[in-house]
Amino acid sequence: MMDFTNLGHTCVVGLHWGDEGKGKIVDLLTEYFDVVVRFNGGGNAGHTVQIEGAKFALHLLPVGVLRPGKTAVVGPGVALDLPRIIEEIEALDTRGIHVAGQLRLSDRSHLVMPYHKKQDRLSEEALGNRKIGTTARGIGPCYADKMLRAPALRVVDLLKPEQFRTRVAAIVEQKNKLFTALYDDREPLSADAIADEYLACAAKVQPCICDTTSFFDKAVQTGQRLLFEGANGTLLDIDHGTFPFVTSSTTSAIGVPAGAGVPASTVRTVLGVTKAYTTRVGAGPFPTELDDAVGQHIRDLGHEYGTTTGRPRRCGWFDAVAARYSTRLCGATYLAIMHLDTLTGLERVGICTGYTSGGLPLEGFVSDGELLARAEPVIEYLPGWRDNPRDARSFGALPEQVRAYLARIEALVGVPVAIASVGPDRTQTLVRCV
Repeated sequence: MMDFTNLGHTCVVGLHWGDEGKGKIVDLLTEYFDVVVRFNGGGNAGHTVQIEGAKFALHLLPVGVLRPGKTAVVGPGVALDLPRIIEEIEALDTRGIHVAGQLRLSDRSHLVMPYHKKQDRLSEEALGNRKIGTTARGIGPCYADKMLRAPALRVVDLLKPEQFRTRVAAIVEQKNKLFTALYDDREPLSADAIADEYLACAAKVQPCICDTTSFFDKAVQTGQRLLFEGANGTLLDIDHGTFPFVTSSTTSAIGVPAGAGVPASTVRTVLGVTKAYTTRVGAGPFPTELDDAVGQHIRDLGHEYGTTTGRPRRCGWFDAVAARYSTRLCGATYLAIMHLDTLTGLERVGICTGYTSGGLPLEGFVSDGELLARAEPVIEYLPGWRDNPRDARSFGALPEQVRAYLARIEALVGVPVAIASVGPDRTQTLVRCV
């Protein structure tokens, strides 16, 4: 079995367009780490974990909060929706999981404000049939204000209430004028109401707020082990994904140093997570999409509906071209293949080994979104499996066809499969020595 105690500081990232099952892998690994860190994204992420039949869906809290005695950190690269994370904390409290004592919030995190959510919704509506497919959680506008700097608010600003009120008043006045001019929206937001809400939220989490960059330095110096939990998937990366149909942060492992505030040399192991097939939510190119009965079969058996939005996910064959690209970008050292049980019952299963356009091969995962949208997948078919692998408790116990499928993925992607998931529960996760 793989020795989790010898991995060093580790990052878990998704290799496709999100929803790969990263939450389950982080939950599995947290037992062997001391600190679990969210370093990017915001409330648009959704990590689902099932423990002994109980399901937990988290959006901003690191999955590590589900393991007692572990420290969970929201890093400076996260767009923090403060009311939403408090809702998550209180929801876990009602289930007997009290996380406040183990949670740290970076004082450098930028705040998602109500006007960000409104701007997200209004700008998406204005795009008409050119919609990007945003979750309307305000993530993009929050990061945009971060880059503009003057209209940005950070967690540290909450610690000076009067100054915070003054700044909110000025920003809301500007935003109300903007919404009226651009979108003819005549329902102004109240600066006083927003300031009241956020200062009340700040009082609830103030003991959790700290300089997390200093916290990480001390943790490393004292021998604690860090596990970095990526949100969204690598192909949604703002710089390296299928732009413009991406999210607004660096979603790959290369975002850890900036998003967490640690040296680039910190991460030693990168675990790339992907399903045994490929899914995508919202608009954007998806070469292996199956808009047919097979795609619906995968959607139904895999319960492919968004944790955050509830939207049905687009489903298709495993895209090895995209996975190879993401693996190289992230420097992934191992693979975790999820949802193998979902493909049970299919006579054959497909793997995309290349793309063509106009009858000519494309060189890998291209940056031209229009070209990628027109690309035709080259599909290689392998025998499917009738026996559901859910009861397997080792790689050797998997059906022969499943093992052959995993071996082919390894060969195409170029990285060994260390973990395979055969069901939703924590116990239905197989680990092998690689």
